[in-house]
Amino acid sequence: MLKSMSTPAQDIRQAAHQLIDQLPENSTWDDVLYRMAVRRSIEIGLSESKADNGVDTETVRAEFGLTKE
Repeated sequence: MLKSMSTPAQDIRQAAHQLIDQLPENSTWDDVLYRMAVRRSIEIGLSESKADNGVDTETVRAEFGLTKE
């Protein structure tokens, strides 16, 4: 399983605790997993962006057949 690309384990534990502390009292395991998955996706995207591995908007639009507005 991949960890966030360069986040130390202690920082991940702290972020997980903060995420859980922010959930409503009636949260389910699905809520916890969803929030963690979203956080991980964002961190991976930011890491890829910093490494200049992103895809420009025009390329994405072309792949999906979208036109400029």
